[in-house]
Amino acid sequence: MQDVIRLPASAGSGHTGIVHLGLGAFHRAHQAVYLERYRQRSGDTAWGVSSANLRASVGLVDALREAGHRYHVAEYADREHVTVREIGVIEETLFSGRDEQGQWGRDRETLLAQLVSPQTRLVTLTVTEKGYFLSPTSGRLLADDPLIAADIANPESPCTAPGLLVEALSQRRAAGMAPFTVLSCDNMPDNGKRTRNAVLQLAERRDSALAEWIEREAAFPCSMVDRIVPAMTEVDFARLAELGIEDPNAVVGEAFSQWVVEDDFPQGRPAWEADGVEMVGDVAPFETMKLRMLNGSHSLLAYLGALDGIETVFDAVSRDDLVSLLRYYMLDEAAPTLAMPEGTDLSAYAEQLLVRFANDSLRHRLQQIAMDGSQKLPQRWLHGAQARLAAGSDVPCTALGVAAWIRYTAGDDLTGLSHPVDDPLASRLAILHARHSDDVEALVAAFLAMEDVFPPALAAEPRFAEAVAAAYITLTQQGLAEALAALPRA
Repeated sequence: MQDVIRLPASAGSGHTGIVHLGLGAFHRAHQAVYLERYRQRSGDTAWGVSSANLRASVGLVDALREAGHRYHVAEYADREHVTVREIGVIEETLFSGRDEQGQWGRDRETLLAQLVSPQTRLVTLTVTEKGYFLSPTSGRLLADDPLIAADIANPESPCTAPGLLVEALSQRRAAGMAPFTVLSCDNMPDNGKRTRNAVLQLAERRDSALAEWIEREAAFPCSMVDRIVPAMTEVDFARLAELGIEDPNAVVGEAFSQWVVEDDFPQGRPAWEADGVEMVGDVAPFETMKLRMLNGSHSLLAYLGALDGIETVFDAVSRDDLVSLLRYYMLDEAAPTLAMPEGTDLSAYAEQLLVRFANDSLRHRLQQIAMDGSQKLPQRWLHGAQARLAAGSDVPCTALGVAAWIRYTAGDDLTGLSHPVDDPLASRLAILHARHSDDVEALVAAFLAMEDVFPPALAAEPRFAEAVAAAYITLTQQGLAEALAALPRA
């Protein structure tokens, strides 16, 4: 018999102090949950959320409007223990993406008005790594991207998150208003600094005085976010229906949740410490730990598992050889690259992650994790690998992961079953495979030469290139089990 805890939503207030860019499942199962807890505990209704979708689909925006912006989050500790929360803190949903007719920004003017409103003191983002339009290695603004180019040419009709922030800040400056605080909630190292970098580079192309004002007056604190939130499936909706929850906007996630935030909010913020938000002076150690150990492990499972026909994280960690891979990677490759506060037990953290991965109530699909690998691998694997190699150590797990990613981007698994390659660089990757499919060393060299993915110093390290090529050969010629058997054990 399931142990089910039901928590009703707070009353809506119509007041919005936060504008969120990126109306997706993670935002609704993470940030909105913390704000719901805060509102229910404190009674403070000043921090309602106006949440905007910047992507192609308008369906979620309208579905939430029809539901009065209320929805449910099911938090599973395991298959038998679930807490179902109703969320009422989102006061408005907007759409500023491209519609089915190819037109941009149905609600863009409303969104900009919210961003410029004096009551908006905080803007948060979950737009994924590619939504910042920065090179993952150099941090340069991708000015040639068609969407950024459009924002440069028509800054008052922005298409992108950086463009929206620059236009809103420009309007606030012209009106003599203070800037809002910008809080990135995406899985990137130094996410606040990267957000600031994107905004300043775009603003500089428009007006150097505006860029100087933003640099001087605006705050871009960093944060670390952690909660496993798989994409919803029909199985998930059916399980909720068994609990009496008929909600097309529902989200399922694990019970574990963490949010670590740099405390830099000149315009004020919710007093959300009592609701689980960790306010710190420096987020960097926590976010690097999470990116390299949790997200790095997820990416290993994603590419290796998908190539072997494994569907979910739970299925993957049901294999002893993949658990051994993760344990060795986390403790022997990732952990030595981290500089953590005194008292941090990385061995205990690694074991906690393995327990979380084995949560049988979640169907976290490997294909979902595998998306946008070219944007994710630098912070998850490559920077740590570069540090390990510079220290004279080897990185066999990372080399195997890179080999698996290269093979995954060919668009089929080891049995020839095709899968989509959802990546901003997918067309370039396909060209490399077409050119070098018969020569492993040339293929690996061509991938490592992509300076917008691989740090040049790492690509120039012969030991790394040789390890990736050797792992690729073993993986493709002998299979996953043999490739894993060749690795060291924790």
